[in-house]
Amino acid sequence: MTTLTSLLALVAGRGWGTLWVLGAVLTGQLFVGWSNDLIDADLDRRQGRSDKPLAARRIVPGVVMVAAVVALALCVPLSLASGLAAGVVHLAAVASATAYNLGLKTTAASALPYAVSFGLLPSFVSLGLPTHHLAPSWVMAAGALLGVGGHFTQSLPDIVRDRAQGLHGLPQRLGPRASSLLAAGSLLAASGLVAVGPARPSALSLGGFIACALATAGVVLAALSGRPLAAFRLTLLSAGVVVTAFVAGGGSAPLGGN
Repeated sequence: MTTLTSLLALVAGRGWGTLWVLGAVLTGQLFVGWSNDLIDADLDRRQGRSDKPLAARRIVPGVVMVAAVVALALCVPLSLASGLAAGVVHLAAVASATAYNLGLKTTAASALPYAVSFGLLPSFVSLGLPTHHLAPSWVMAAGALLGVGGHFTQSLPDIVRDRAQGLHGLPQRLGPRASSLLAAGSLLAASGLVAVGPARPSALSLGGFIACALATAGVVLAALSGRPLAAFRLTLLSAGVVVTAFVAGGGSAPLGGN
């Protein structure tokens, strides 16, 4: 997310202001990730998550708590450095992600924070420009769809284990196959918006849509054949195609670029 938003800021014309975007999104992501690990430490330990330092007791909770607080303290001024409106929008995105950590992830509305946070990021970029404008609705919708697709994708490898631990977010309620299909559909819809959203769709954006369609077809096949890891990797590929097509195809122009 940090790389994506920074790239959008650069091509949209934020110039050196891209550094403020990078710092704000990075610290926001660090806060969200670290606070989530703190909240889930006991659960991760019961699941045997040796990849999580807190769960494996390789680091004490106090250190992570201090790091999370510092990240949040830095995120606020770094966000506001892009302007009041832009800063408020980014902090709202961080708050949405935090709401997911605090409980929405175990409800049927677990995809909502992803849609809100990803959908707001383009406007964080565009509101920091001299023109101070919201991103076009199709750009925000594409971002929201990417977020929803990312939510289902990220959950795929752990759905069975999460169910066993009593976690019942939307992917866990729907199951691996339905979640894979929804992830693929969300990413394909995002690619479609990128292809037709600009006033003059480019050959690159249309080519990106075709490439994304092929990748999402692979997601469906992998999901139906019971290979969630393959589906996970193919959805990541699809997301990369969408972002590349958006930037390379000139879709960033409505954010403020040439």
